[in-house]
Amino acid sequence: MKRQFFLATHLVPVLLGLMLLSASPSTAAVFNPETFTLKNGMQVVVVNNPRAPVITQMVWYKVGSADEAIGETGVAHLLEHLMFKGTKAFPDGEFSRILARNGGQENAFTSYDYTAYFQTVASDRLEMVMQMESDRMTGLVLNEDQIAPEIKVVLEERRSRVDNNPSSILREQMNAALFLNYPYRRPIIGWQQEVSSLKRDDIIRFYKRWYAPNNAILVVTGDITKKQLKPLAEKYYGVIKPSNNIRRNRPEEPDQKAERLVTLKDKRVRQPSWQRVYLSPSSNKARNEAALPLEILSNVLGGGGTSRLYRALVIDKKLALSAGSYYSGDNIGPNRFGVYATPRPGVTMEQIQTAIDAEIATAVTDIGEEEVDRARNRMTSQAIYARDSASAAANVLGQALAIGLKIDDVENWPENISAVTLNDVKNAARNVFKINRSVTGILLGKKPTTKDNNNG
Repeated sequence: MKRQFFLATHLVPVLLGLMLLSASPSTAAVFNPETFTLKNGMQVVVVNNPRAPVITQMVWYKVGSADEAIGETGVAHLLEHLMFKGTKAFPDGEFSRILARNGGQENAFTSYDYTAYFQTVASDRLEMVMQMESDRMTGLVLNEDQIAPEIKVVLEERRSRVDNNPSSILREQMNAALFLNYPYRRPIIGWQQEVSSLKRDDIIRFYKRWYAPNNAILVVTGDITKKQLKPLAEKYYGVIKPSNNIRRNRPEEPDQKAERLVTLKDKRVRQPSWQRVYLSPSSNKARNEAALPLEILSNVLGGGGTSRLYRALVIDKKLALSAGSYYSGDNIGPNRFGVYATPRPGVTMEQIQTAIDAEIATAVTDIGEEEVDRARNRMTSQAIYARDSASAAANVLGQALAIGLKIDDVENWPENISAVTLNDVKNAARNVFKINRSVTGILLGKKPTTKDNNNG
């Protein structure tokens, strides 16, 4: 069984772009879900997809690493690991063993704003997985003997994914510099010294505060109907008592007044790189006003081999081996708009930065209607087989609801994206490309010294 943490960057806009039907953008819906709410406040979403006798169940908790207390970074992700340790009804490891015997698959992941658990199994096994998943919502049993080894697992995960990867180290340092006050400045996996010092009381306190039906979303997709699902949801999830202690206290990000530069030199780097990240609006606060135009802007500027950055830096000027952009519009708090390039041998970082700045300045004024239209087409071109993936629907809908969007934001995405005008895209570009709200990151190799060589 695998467990994972990840930094959500652009899952909602990217998946939506891959999941629309090939119908007219002004009339197409995406998943046609049905929804209802249990008496204890838990929202339930069902997407019927009878193509195969399989279902995916996902439970999304509206809590992530950005909700951790100061000094307790990593507790959300550590709890995700420990959720597999068992309950009185299903002791340590029994959940996974039962699922495996029934041919199912499972996983979980933690992000800044949510934590999700999911299983994919034959549809006639749905009640089984609902019973087990609902049981650990409030019935987790933890002892010190289970916690200490799992902390070691998380620390090893941090070493392998972050500390042994210069690109990940730079990204972590850039996040800490980009957000002056917002908790996205802290790593999802946690700082090493704080993860090492987490205690059972810290974990249990976090669990009891946030894991409750009125802070969760159940999404079930596949060979299931609302009529079939509702009595099962009421039987297993509906009997769990809601919590009265759920309140997110997110700080505001202050005005930023100075550009920042983060340079990392590491002898393990074989390929230098340049990148810059701009602070940008969040999806749930500015969904159509800024987020949708920024999705299109990112596609025009750096979305593939025909984009402006790739053509200018890689094809025309031959300064870079790769170049592009991305926009992460799926957070509760402020988001990131990034541009990046990998220089060719002999090309300086100053040359790369000058070329990218020139393209950004040109894009703000010269993006044309045809470019916007092509971007829309690219964002919807791979949509034909969207409904064949039950897990995709569960991911998109669950994540959207977990960050405060509505089902209509997902279902109306084709219509909303088609309503974005050229002027909207240009305004979004002018508003996001503020150098005083950015961090530039440079990754360089370092020639080994005699001391380095002696140390192997």
